[in-house]
Amino acid sequence: MVEKGLPRAERRRRSEERILGSARALFAEVGFERATIRAIARRAEVDPALVMQYFGSKQELFQRAVQAAPVAHGELSADEVVEQVLGTLGLKLGELPQSSLAMMRSMLTHPEAAVSARKVLGAQIDRLAQVVPGEDARLRVALMMMIMLGVTVGHQLLDLDELRGVPQEEIARLLRPGLQALAGPEGS
Repeated sequence: MVEKGLPRAERRRRSEERILGSARALFAEVGFERATIRAIARRAEVDPALVMQYFGSKQELFQRAVQAAPVAHGELSADEVVEQVLGTLGLKLGELPQSSLAMMRSMLTHPEAAVSARKVLGAQIDRLAQVVPGEDARLRVALMMMIMLGVTVGHQLLDLDELRGVPQEEIARLLRPGLQALAGPEGS
């Protein structure tokens, strides 16, 4: 796929984006182990050598492909923390970005994916633990995040019928008391 008339830097940027998009899609479909540089290059309509030139290794390509957007910062009350966590249900039950699916599919079987997942979750835990009271705030926020991760895995990867047809408001209604207990003043 030659894009004539564009500056070299722009052609490179577009090629990188095509490779990353192809990598996200393939990692999401088959996981890290089964995705190959050749298959990613074929999808991106580039030579496999170009993939290696831009990214150096399959691990580096994976790392770049699954990078999540940075976590937004701000002041939140404990109730707002619960509502923010529940507010992510639409995303978690909807069409997830390919990078998120790739991360989820690979995080339990590949060390690079596990490191990336811990980094993303750690940043979210750090931010939310600042507004949750108590010495065990990090533990309570981590439990909240794992509840949401479990719901996401059940819906997106396991395709549980019990989660598929349920409106997100109903799932939020059932999760809210447990999340409020974790985020509340005593963390009871």
